[in-house]
Amino acid sequence: MKPWHKYYPGGKAPNIDFSYYKNLPDVLQKAVTQYGDSIACENFGKQLSFSELDRLSKDFAAFTTTIGLKKGDRIALQMPNILQYPIALFGSLRAGLVVVNTNPLYTPREMEHQFKDSGAKAVVILANFAHNLEKVLPDTEIVNVIVTELGDSIGGLKGKIMNLVINYVKKMVPKFKLPGHLKFNDAMKTGARFKNDYSDPEISSEDIAFLQYTGGTTGVSKGAMLTNANLTANLMQVDDILKQVIKPGEVTITPLPLYHIFALMFTLGFVKLGLNNVLITNPKDISGFVKELKKHKFTGIIGVNTLYNALLNNPEFKNIDFSALKLSAGGGMAIQKVVSDRWQEVTGVALLEGYGLTETSPVLTLNPPGGQNHRVGTIGIPIPETEIELMDEDGKPVPLGEPGEICARGPQVMKGYWQRQEATDEVMTGGWLHTGDIGIMDEDGFFKIVDRKKEMILVSGFNVYPNEIENVVASHPKVLEVGAIGVPDSRSTEVVKIFVVKRDQSLTKEELQAYCRENLTAYKCPRHIDFIDELPKSNVGKVLRRILKENDAKVSSYG
Repeated sequence: MKPWHKYYPGGKAPNIDFSYYKNLPDVLQKAVTQYGDSIACENFGKQLSFSELDRLSKDFAAFTTTIGLKKGDRIALQMPNILQYPIALFGSLRAGLVVVNTNPLYTPREMEHQFKDSGAKAVVILANFAHNLEKVLPDTEIVNVIVTELGDSIGGLKGKIMNLVINYVKKMVPKFKLPGHLKFNDAMKTGARFKNDYSDPEISSEDIAFLQYTGGTTGVSKGAMLTNANLTANLMQVDDILKQVIKPGEVTITPLPLYHIFALMFTLGFVKLGLNNVLITNPKDISGFVKELKKHKFTGIIGVNTLYNALLNNPEFKNIDFSALKLSAGGGMAIQKVVSDRWQEVTGVALLEGYGLTETSPVLTLNPPGGQNHRVGTIGIPIPETEIELMDEDGKPVPLGEPGEICARGPQVMKGYWQRQEATDEVMTGGWLHTGDIGIMDEDGFFKIVDRKKEMILVSGFNVYPNEIENVVASHPKVLEVGAIGVPDSRSTEVVKIFVVKRDQSLTKEELQAYCRENLTAYKCPRHIDFIDELPKSNVGKVLRRILKENDAKVSSYG
């Protein structure tokens, strides 16, 4: 396998000093020294410089000590992409707290599990979702609740008007009762009064920084223990690559939620690189998102396949100025070839696909930037100081070109699952993290995901991978989106079933079946086709095949 330096300008191998950062707060401190009054992040037109982010995060850190939080305590952050997030994030990290990133759209049941499992003692939550917290709070260890509103960090008259409109005109905030809760801005004022008496605690690189929950779509949600060393290593591994194409002061767009590990790590990396990170609060409003994109001459953007596909299907998207765009990164799910091709056609920039897991902070592989070495349909090659091995069921390496389970070693691999040693032992053996994903490596060391082990479809003894089926079907001009699963069959164990969202309402099952017969071998062709209005997805846009399978089992029977 070719090492990364073969794809670097001049063929020079990267030299990463993982001891450069003592911990995650040190990333911000060094950025402040280097970039000072340059813009660090932006939301709803409000900008924060690196110096302001440093000052405000110290205010928040000082506040946490006034409510009795100490190093090692867990604090949950449950907000969309708003400025309060990086303020509370860096404030919590510099106070030595363990951050429990929580999806604001969680149901009360999901919230209760995560809060109880983590033992969180405090939570910062957007008011729009506080009514759900009310339902479960008595059953958790949370003592301190800090409630924020969308306009709180905008400040001034604009912020007040925004909060009034959201509360009383759009009525987006259901009523809630959380006795004794604090308002975010009041908490910040308290921190500002006490910050002269506050000093950051000593934080080791091996101290846990995040309990990042994962596995909610495939089993019991578990907290991956990610240390300061895990995250600083991964952002240095990735930024060592990205700095080839992206420069300090340039603008990046972050529509993926910061509570997701992909966006979280890139955001930390953007701080390291001195970039202006534009936070998109509601990327599901594609029209509003496109309007925001038109305001910026942006250099980079991160997203998932479904988000890129939605943007491409907005008629105004093609009118955006892409002249500064140099980096489009895709992760979280497989990038379909039809989406990748259309993205490059419209923007002129390749869609850079990578791969990783929550358990790996997350990046393991990435396509080389710059275009000439980018390979569509692959997840790239291992990033610096990362080992990838494809193994069979017995834990032995598979021959070149054969599929095997992707196993990884590197400084970004988690410490383990929080209070779940048995689950940790199941995936971490012999120093390797077993990802549960099936991949193939070519002779140049580029990897391709063929699918999750648990989602493989077994047709007459042949493994059929849903990603392959979805890629073929998605390339039909009348198809907008597709999800593939296996369903029982008395003769072949399973057969393929697809769920299709139409782009053109004239599309018929017969037309689609004929198309599949032209592009797939017989046993891979869908035996069943359902047209639906919308695919079930996670909050970061990943198609939930498990939900498709569960819903189908309730209404269908197969011979």
